Amino acid sequence: MSWIRFISARLFISAMALAGSCCFALAFSHWHSSDPLKFVCYLIAALLASSLKVTLPGIEGTLSVNFLFTLLGILELSLPETLLIGLASTLAQFYWRPARQLKPVQLIFNVSQVTVSSAVAYGAYKLVVIYVLHSVGPLALLVAAITHYGCNTAAMSMIIGITEDKPFTKVWTNCYLWSFPYYMVGAAAAGLVNFLNAHIGWQSSLLILPPIYLMYRSYRLYLGKLETEKRHVEQVSSLHLRTIETLALAIEAKDQTTGEHLQRVRVYAMELAKDLKLSEDETEALRAASVLHDIGKLAVPEHIISKPGKLTPEEFEKMKIHPTVGAEILEQVDFPYPVAPIVRAHHERWDGSGYPNGLAGEAIPIGARILAAVDCLDALASDRQYRKALPLDEAMAKVVADAGKSFDPQVVAILHRRYIELEKLANEQPLQAPPKLSTDIKVERGSAPDAGFAESLSAKGNNRKAGRDSVAAMAAARTQSQEIIAIVRSAGGSLRKEDIFSLLAVRLKNLVPHHAVAVYCPSSRELTAEFVSGENFRLFSCLKIPHGEGLSGWVAQNHKAILNGNPSVEPGYLNDPTKYSTLRSALAVPLEGTTGVAAVLALYRADQDAFTADDLRIVEAITSGLGALLESAGKTKASAVSAGAK
Repeated sequence: MSWIRFISARLFISAMALAGSCCFALAFSHWHSSDPLKFVCYLIAALLASSLKVTLPGIEGTLSVNFLFTLLGILELSLPETLLIGLASTLAQFYWRPARQLKPVQLIFNVSQVTVSSAVAYGAYKLVVIYVLHSVGPLALLVAAITHYGCNTAAMSMIIGITEDKPFTKVWTNCYLWSFPYYMVGAAAAGLVNFLNAHIGWQSSLLILPPIYLMYRSYRLYLGKLETEKRHVEQVSSLHLRTIETLALAIEAKDQTTGEHLQRVRVYAMELAKDLKLSEDETEALRAASVLHDIGKLAVPEHIISKPGKLTPEEFEKMKIHPTVGAEILEQVDFPYPVAPIVRAHHERWDGSGYPNGLAGEAIPIGARILAAVDCLDALASDRQYRKALPLDEAMAKVVADAGKSFDPQVVAILHRRYIELEKLANEQPLQAPPKLSTDIKVERGSAPDAGFAESLSAKGNNRKAGRDSVAAMAAARTQSQEIIAIVRSAGGSLRKEDIFSLLAVRLKNLVPHHAVAVYCPSSRELTAEFVSGENFRLFSCLKIPHGEGLSGWVAQNHKAILNGNPSVEPGYLNDPTKYSTLRSALAVPLEGTTGVAAVLALYRADQDAFTADDLRIVEAITSGLGALLESAGKTKASAVSAGAK
């Protein structure tokens, strides 16, 4: 509980305790009893009725039928006698076979609010009798019953709302509204006893015991039905939760970097939903969407999702389908709240420049506006395949700079005010590790797919040279490639890989400007630099890059080139904080052999986005066919080593 809620609860309890004390002091200063035997019988009956209690739905509390004797006391006894019956029956209710032990402060509050409710109801009854009806009657009893019910349930709803940070009306509606008809039935029973007392004698009050038990049984049956319905709702809710978790697990299987990100986004989004006073349905929809907003990436090729560099226009077009596909997937789940519209719109921009529909301003669902801002903040402050994480303050500054353009200014203002607090809260949340999926196993069975095998994509990789621009440079690149191949073949296998790489670097120098070049060769599990030249050569020389990681690992695994990637994402490149790199752009291409990638050639430059598409085509042209030569050079070297060993 926050300190504000704690102070508010203490003040409310203190006020209620003071009011209850004043009621007791005022009442007992004028103690009188016209019929002590009747009072004692009513008191004993109230104590017995207190044991007939039921647990209230949704809260830790009980409801007893002893309020009937409070109403009888209002009709037939004095105020102090009525308050004493209420006090004694309340204590019996809480201490007769209690489900849990009450704290002293809880007991003080309950006794005080029952006392205040009984006193106010007693006063309301007397006012109606004396000043409105000028005689006793059913209307006065009805007013007393409603007053007692209203004061009692309002006080309980208020303290629960304060301590549990729930709206008062929601607590009252969910936990107490259902009991109103039973108060009315109790009032009718009290009126009947009062009528019999007037014509037969007060001993007829014993006749109320069977109706009291029937009321108790009806309470139990009704609450049993509520409990069954509640379990059904919880099962449906649990099903939706498991659906969400399963779908999130599907995202995890596709993109291993999203687990912690999704949990942090959810924490941020839920806190902003409270500040913006979203409805319950909007909040629950945002809770689900914060976990599932990227589920549409299941339809995006994995090499695009994991690409550690900028996407090409064609790749970005493919990536842009994921909000639409995600919404279409979630529409099949039939959530009881609007999740799909949030997922569909989470890449829309405040100024209308987003996708897929170009929505602007408040036409974007509020959940999507919250999700867009917090998703961007956490993404900027987290490591990604294509860049290192930004400091949180710097990431927040970038989000603030886009307020009114990409993001809702109101959402950004709240996020800016609370982001440090929310970051701390997100870090305090325990990260639940998802179950390990068998995505890395090797299935031994199955010789070929039903449709057979397609032609290897790597065999087609070098056939995509269009040569529409820089014709002269492309022609020179092809010439250089042919010359390198001719030199290697004329050497008859005497050239080592290092010699081939050096020859390639010299020829590339005049065709594609760069500040450093590295060639990484794969082994069983990683790539190592076998040739490095230029700036930061010591940093590149010591790298051991796991397959699939960093720029070069991704190129080797996916058999695709990267244009203007970030050199700093190479594993181990900048792990040492004393080292600093001035290189900002990388161009990496796979050198395809007959059995796979023989090497990865990477060029580096100091400028941001320094390489062009023409540079990529030139590098691919000059390296065409070198992969097979490198494989031959490797086999020749291995044969020589084997022969020397013999």
